[in-house]
Amino acid sequence: MDHIEIRRVDYQYEANERAVTALRDVSFGVAESEFICVVGRSGCGKTTLLNILAGFLSPTKGDVLIGGRAVSGRGLDRGVVFQDFAQLFPWRTAQRNVEFGLEMKGVPREERAKTAQRFLGLVNLESFAGAYPHELSGGMQQRAAIARALAYNPSVLLMDEPFAALDALTRDEMQRLLVDVWRETRKTIVYVTHNVAEAVYLADRIIVLTPHPGTVKAEVKVTLPRPRDPLSVPFVECQKDVVGHLR
Repeated sequence: MDHIEIRRVDYQYEANERAVTALRDVSFGVAESEFICVVGRSGCGKTTLLNILAGFLSPTKGDVLIGGRAVSGRGLDRGVVFQDFAQLFPWRTAQRNVEFGLEMKGVPREERAKTAQRFLGLVNLESFAGAYPHELSGGMQQRAAIARALAYNPSVLLMDEPFAALDALTRDEMQRLLVDVWRETRKTIVYVTHNVAEAVYLADRIIVLTPHPGTVKAEVKVTLPRPRDPLSVPFVECQKDVVGHLR
């Protein structure tokens, strides 16, 4: 059985006194420890789908299950990382941000600190544990956000274009870091992006959504060995395959 099951999901919302269908009949599964990227043109419902997985939105129709249990709201079985740098609490240091989910679970202070330090080390931020968000670069803030999402040990990590606002070199560095973190933790990851090259670099499998309304047009399995070379012929050929489904 898949770790995540998305079964014939529709999502509608009201806009200008009319019903708009953002997602229609979306179905796919995600295996445990699989890294999935969801791509598509603007308006295809990528972020809406992620928000449904996170429990921030409820589908108009259909079901979402994680670990065999229906998603009916937010839960500590899911960690979420957004694009916005402001997702960290500005009044907390990097370490105290990472400790937040552990506090919500009632973990004792000493254990919280030890766990936070471990995950800050995993994202190469251990020397900035006492820094506040405004003292960190954008890439460092995203690393802290990833550490915070992982520290309370969710089974699933949901990521909504977390590196889109970063400069190209920092984005490349963060992609490499994320692959390393995934290898270390073996979390199930669903990652939304509009960047096809990023999807090919990161994913085991790419879900392509069509826009207006969003539905699954194709699933592309990425069999390239890691670490992946974005300049290699097989990498470029895989990109072309995904782009072909987006047209």
